[in-house]
Amino acid sequence: MDFHIKYITPDIKLSSYEDKLFKTETVFEYHMLVWFISGETKIIQADRSYHFTSGDIFLIPRNQLATIINYPKDGRPHKAVVMHLTTERLKEFYSNMDIHDSVIRKEPEIFSFSNHPLLQSCLASLIPYFEMTQTFPEHIASLKIMESISILREINPEIDTVLADFEEPGKINLVDFMEKNYMFNMPLERFGYLTGRSLSTFNRDFRKTFQTTPQRWLTRKRLELAHYHLAEKHKKPSDIFMEVGFEDLSHFSYAFKKQYGYAPSMIR
Repeated sequence: MDFHIKYITPDIKLSSYEDKLFKTETVFEYHMLVWFISGETKIIQADRSYHFTSGDIFLIPRNQLATIINYPKDGRPHKAVVMHLTTERLKEFYSNMDIHDSVIRKEPEIFSFSNHPLLQSCLASLIPYFEMTQTFPEHIASLKIMESISILREINPEIDTVLADFEEPGKINLVDFMEKNYMFNMPLERFGYLTGRSLSTFNRDFRKTFQTTPQRWLTRKRLELAHYHLAEKHKKPSDIFMEVGFEDLSHFSYAFKKQYGYAPSMIR
């Protein structure tokens, strides 16, 4: 993969790659502000999906499960400026503000800002710094991040309900969470964290609740979803295997045939 990352600081980077596709399933530790210079991205969550192209700016909240598929487009690489809004910096920003807990939204969604001129100007001003050979001054990086937060709050006052929420995931209903998020191919440790459990507690609670192992249950549920897309939505195996939680088409086809007794292509 022709993949390049330039860092101003650990919290500000410029990513670029030219391959046909790059897919990852992840939970971000910090809120992530992204400005697309070129290329396109599809972000798939449990109950919604987003499509972003050149010029778009969006904020991905932390602790949100998502499948992210990035593509080059029109002969140009997938290129983006990415800024991490860490909990430490946000606590510093909000330290002298009165933000009531009652307004905190517990299930934030991705915020889209299109090509908003204020945010675009702020993020575009970072581009020259990526060519610096010397160390980028931390106080300037901090000013840029604080400026971005201020602009976000000016554009959308509701952003406080996400940025000022510093709580970690608490123990939640395992059935509700897994039925909603089983298509995300995440390590079991992350599933445990997001449901407020250690890995050992997650495995114990899962076996008690579902009467099987997490791996077997996840595979079965993902294949059932794939079968639905193929039979009812008339989609192609190559179009859906990633969205239902498989890493490659051959593994998906093998697992599908093992469960149903015929290849996924046979449905069409």
